[in-house]
Amino acid sequence: MSTPVGELLRDWRGRRRLSQLDLSLRADISARHLSFVETGRSAPSRDMVLRLAEQLEVPLRERNRLLLAAGFAPAYRESALDSPRLSAVQAAVRQVLAAHEPYPSVAVDRRWNLVEANAASSLFTDDIAPHLLAGQPNALRISLHPDGMAPRIANLGQWRAHLLGRLAREVAVSGDADVAELLAELREYPCDEPEVEVPDTGEVFVPLRIRYEDAELSLLSTVSTFGTALDVTVAELSVESFFPADAATASFLRARLT
Repeated sequence: MSTPVGELLRDWRGRRRLSQLDLSLRADISARHLSFVETGRSAPSRDMVLRLAEQLEVPLRERNRLLLAAGFAPAYRESALDSPRLSAVQAAVRQVLAAHEPYPSVAVDRRWNLVEANAASSLFTDDIAPHLLAGQPNALRISLHPDGMAPRIANLGQWRAHLLGRLAREVAVSGDADVAELLAELREYPCDEPEVEVPDTGEVFVPLRIRYEDAELSLLSTVSTFGTALDVTVAELSVESFFPADAATASFLRARLT
C-alpha cells in the first residue's frame, strides 16, 4: 500500500524542520488547510502539491512521487543521458570536463556513479582493482575502498570524514534510500586512520592529498550543477572538478598530460 501524500508532505516538512505555520506562510495557504492535507482530511490539487514541494525544496524525483501519491501524473521527465533530448546536456558536460584539462574532473549521478570523466581523472583510477571499474563505476567506492584510492590517500582519515559527512547531509536533505544504502556500505570499509572532522588550524578547505608515482599531490574541489533543470536526470547530475592546491601539484599535473 502506497504512503498517502499527506504523510509524505509531513515527512518532508519534518526534514526541513518547519512548523505547519512556517510552511503555510511560505506557500500562502492557511495552516488549517495544510493540517487537513497532511492528515488526509483534504485532498490537495496538483498545483497545491507542486507549490508545497517547491517551498520544501523537494528533489524533482520525489516531487513526482508526491504527485503519484496524490493521484496525478508525474510532472518531470526522467530521460536517459544518452537520449537525443539531452544531447545539449551531454555536450555541455563534455565541454566542461575537457576545458578543465590538465586537471581531473568527473560527472556523477545522484548515486555517485561515474557518468563521464576527463583524461586527467586517470590520476584517480590508475592502479586500482579492476572490479571497481567494472559495470557502473562509483566515484565514492573508488575513493574509499581498500582496493581503490584509499591506500594512496595521504590524509585518508580527514578525506573519509569529509566524504561520509557530505553524503550523510545528502541523505538528510534528499531522503534517498539508495544513497543511504551507499553511505552504510562506505562506513563499513576499513580505515586505519582516525576520522578527522575538525580541520587543522589555518585550513580553508579539506584537501585531497594523494600519492602518485613519487609525488604527493594536493587538490581542492568544486561542484557544479544545472541550476534550471526540469528533467530528473539533469537535476541529479553534478560535475566535480579538482584544482591544484599548490604550485608543485599544478606543475606536476601540467607535465603529466603533455
